Amino acid sequence: MPELPEVEIIRRGLDPRLNGRRIISVAIRNPRLRWQVARNLPRAICGQTIHKISRRGKYLLFGCTSGTLIVHLGMSGSLRLLNEPVAAQMHDHFDLLLDDGKVLRMRDPRRFGSVRWTSGDALAHPLLRKLGPEPLTRAFSADWLYRGTRGRRVSIKHVLMDSRVVAGIGNIYANEALFRARIHPKTAALRIGRERYLKLVDAVRKTLRQAIRAGGSSLRDFADCDGNLGDFQLRCQVYGRAGKRCTACGTPIKQFRQGQRSSFYCPRCQT
Repeated sequence: MPELPEVEIIRRGLDPRLNGRRIISVAIRNPRLRWQVARNLPRAICGQTIHKISRRGKYLLFGCTSGTLIVHLGMSGSLRLLNEPVAAQMHDHFDLLLDDGKVLRMRDPRRFGSVRWTSGDALAHPLLRKLGPEPLTRAFSADWLYRGTRGRRVSIKHVLMDSRVVAGIGNIYANEALFRARIHPKTAALRIGRERYLKLVDAVRKTLRQAIRAGGSSLRDFADCDGNLGDFQLRCQVYGRAGKRCTACGTPIKQFRQGQRSSFYCPRCQT
């Protein structure tokens, strides 16, 4: 968390309101995020005008006059747009003061997020250049998955969460998409044929789009740039529902550890 839908919701909330705004000053209260915030960052971005906010996977890209601010929210980060400067709290690590008096504030209790600046091609940055295709674009297809998984014995759930294969899918939406596609999360990727991959690609897209419409999943810390919570977690069919009845067949949902994450599935619907 946040995953692709949450990051996209923040992007959609910020882009029309920050477009054309100039950065007046920067406050770095704690530079010790996932990677140390560069000391020269204020000098690099003060005076820059934000022209566009885009997204690549789980990264937000603030396209400015002569470079790009690359922001990742880690596991617990959020961005809030404040109407005016207010006193910072313990976990408010980074602020941008804009020329209209508003403040863009990054809060990150666990400090796994990051703030990086590049004056070159953002998509060629080491954090972004190896990312797989965006799941909501045509580049992510059944053929792409089929070709990329021949000979791979790793589970299909691990494949979906591999950002080199497809960008932005995390644990919540991998679980939900696999349920929609009726595929067990432990299934080896090489055992899945083109037809099942067609169903999986469709399930991934439908799941992500539904989550975006629902405002994302607010399990712990996530809220949009205005502080509004999402409610996709209330619509999950398997994630977080261990022991509850499957919405399709009534069988109790099961849970197990897969890598470092919890997997949820219906033992009857997903084979």
